[in-house]
Amino acid sequence: MTKKIAISVPDDVAERLAEEANVSAFIADCVRQRMASERTRRALRQVGFRLTDEGLAEAGRKLDEAHAKITPELRSKAAALLAEASRGQMVIRD
Repeated sequence: MTKKIAISVPDDVAERLAEEANVSAFIADCVRQRMASERTRRALRQVGFRLTDEGLAEAGRKLDEAHAKITPELRSKAAALLAEASRGQMVIRD
């Protein structure tokens, strides 16, 4: 079942939505992702994790920094190691 609703969004959001062929599907996907994130946060809190917006922002910054350090050469080396491992030919190297 679907329900038609009208929403108001800031100009920058409206510009982004204008790029989508199916705005309804895009919005639904975004909201579902947010719902999944909320469920994950609830589950983590229930098992004892103390999550704060500041802590999550810091974790995001650290992840971005780590991703920025992945060079094409490092990515190629990792792919080669994975290929070796999948063939069962991996040799431990220092």
